[in-house]
Amino acid sequence: MGGKMINREISWLHFNARVLQEAMDTANPLCERLRFIGIYSNNRDEFFRVRVATLRRLKELKKEKHEFLRYDPSKTLKEIRQIIDEQEQTYMSTYLNIREGLQNENIFIVGHGDLDPAQILLVKEYFSEEVHPHLFPIMLNGLRDVQNLRDNAIYLVVKLSSSKGLLSDDFALVKVPTSRVSRFFVLPETKAGISIVLLDDVIRYNLDEIFMPFGYDTFDAYSIKFTRDAELDLENDVSKSFIEIMAESLKQRKKGAPVRFIHDKNMPDEILEHVLKKFKITKKDILIPGWQYHNFRDFMSFPHIGPEHLWDKPMTPIRHPDLPPYVSIFKVIREKDVMLHFPYHTFNHIIDLLREASIDPKVRSIKMTLYRAARDSNVINALANAARNGKSVTVFLELQARFDEKANIQWSEKLHEEGVKIIKTIPGLKVHSKLLLIRRKEGKNDVYYSNISTGNYNESTARVYADDSLLTSDEQIGLEVGQMFRLFETPYSPPNLKKLVISPYRVRKHFINLLSAEIRFAKEGKDAWAILKMNSLVDEELVKKLYQASQAGVRIQIICRGICVLTPGIAGLSENIEVISIVDRFLEHSRVFVFANNGDPLYWIASADWMVRNLDHRFEVVTPIDDPAIKKEFYDMLKIQLSDNCKARLLNGPIVNEYKKINDGEVALRSQPAIYTYFSNKKSTTK
Repeated sequence: MGGKMINREISWLHFNARVLQEAMDTANPLCERLRFIGIYSNNRDEFFRVRVATLRRLKELKKEKHEFLRYDPSKTLKEIRQIIDEQEQTYMSTYLNIREGLQNENIFIVGHGDLDPAQILLVKEYFSEEVHPHLFPIMLNGLRDVQNLRDNAIYLVVKLSSSKGLLSDDFALVKVPTSRVSRFFVLPETKAGISIVLLDDVIRYNLDEIFMPFGYDTFDAYSIKFTRDAELDLENDVSKSFIEIMAESLKQRKKGAPVRFIHDKNMPDEILEHVLKKFKITKKDILIPGWQYHNFRDFMSFPHIGPEHLWDKPMTPIRHPDLPPYVSIFKVIREKDVMLHFPYHTFNHIIDLLREASIDPKVRSIKMTLYRAARDSNVINALANAARNGKSVTVFLELQARFDEKANIQWSEKLHEEGVKIIKTIPGLKVHSKLLLIRRKEGKNDVYYSNISTGNYNESTARVYADDSLLTSDEQIGLEVGQMFRLFETPYSPPNLKKLVISPYRVRKHFINLLSAEIRFAKEGKDAWAILKMNSLVDEELVKKLYQASQAGVRIQIICRGICVLTPGIAGLSENIEVISIVDRFLEHSRVFVFANNGDPLYWIASADWMVRNLDHRFEVVTPIDDPAIKKEFYDMLKIQLSDNCKARLLNGPIVNEYKKINDGEVALRSQPAIYTYFSNKKSTTK
């Protein structure tokens, strides 16, 4: 395809630029813009830990291996560095602009040296009581193993001096304990307003309390941060359980090779050279001079202060009209399918279903997949309670969910202690499908109630991630979800399914067949189109099929939040394809696929994106939607999103991330609030 495929890493950087655009957008409330600064920073850290780390590994391969990759990792790394450096300038100027806006609201994020004596006294009291107990400085000259320094933590490099020359200069490392103490210390409000001190500066104000007992009285502190390779190397050892292997691999992740070393750009050269020598860092391309503050991801948890106009207006999740209180959920979904759309609908419906199942004497068994659970998970509590109540409870808890491995190991142990059967993780094949199956004895029959979702069973992220979740008592779907759980236990015996389509066996072929049918309809002069919503579009075979469909006259509209390697609008190749990305208050996470099918549209939801990893290396589920009312609901939602002219960007056009324009005669339409209003006004369809 020549230059018709965008490099996936560059496309991801363009996605993160859209997040940064939200921080820049003055139509967003100031504190929400600050939150987007945090999301951008967090995304960028993960990009270095995973994607840049992988490229560095590939760079070490012999050059002839690069032909297999079809791109040069070294060249890609240079392009990444150039884009990151450009974004850094925008990122910092945006933050300073937001900070200035907060000052106009009498909210001050103050730095070291900005406090008056009374405020310094409060900071010192706070430090002694809340911060000092968590500090355990390391003398740099005594540091034996730099690998023990934590990934993505903030450290202060402190130069220790004696003004009287009684002691030779020395250096210490102080880890900023953001995992134990809030990054933000909010001082009591005064007539002048509210002042906030970052934890880094709380420590800077109190270096004398830490080091004066050793005879030092002059201190200079500069921040640094490591970002390490986060890919896990899983060694096969038949004598160890997979949990033991994962636990050991997590320990190794903490000691992964540095892929980025950020330092305060004001750090004197002699101190920087001393630090680099001690850390054995010599590669110029991993050194990034930065500001005196790192880990802006903490701004995702900026304290809720100030007047309400600094924050988004609440969009409280609503109850689905077909699931009223005091009515059995089983009774409702025995009669009809129900589709929940998070975060517009409340995730409490799922908790309520599990609670009802855990105490219903007719329920015999509960089976569930878990990929990422909330920190204080009511889902897991409900499963444990079901086991205590004598239900047969089986959980597939994916131990390989990146950056949630440790939490999932702990959840696995807790559930096992409660008597829940844990299906073992399958090395090399992640279970990414989101499935819940409840078997209930009704008379002499087993009735199966299924829940199939595009997103995690996580009540925290369900308030932020936009996902779709099907509740059904469809017998065939129930039987096939049951077959999926048997498949997880014997993963090399794929079942013959009639309704569900699953990876790693058939999903790519399934979508190719659906596109081929649209191509055939287009050639016959019939109505032919597709609306495809996903997080990422990377799979080359599917991209080629989309190009082929466009050339045949199939009209394709794609809503793709993240990576998209396809280039739309190229004459003779993709002029019938439009791609937009919506980045807004909620993270668009659902996967919905609609095909015209000669006037009888087919609707599917999926846990899978169109990426090689989802299609070939994960267990994923694609589910048909049969209920006409739910199809209409999806069509309305998709049309609202395709009409968005406030938060929709045109992807891979001449201008990167160009906003979709409001044409003459059109009114401004922001899709997420519009969808919230749509569901708020919806009435029950139950007779």
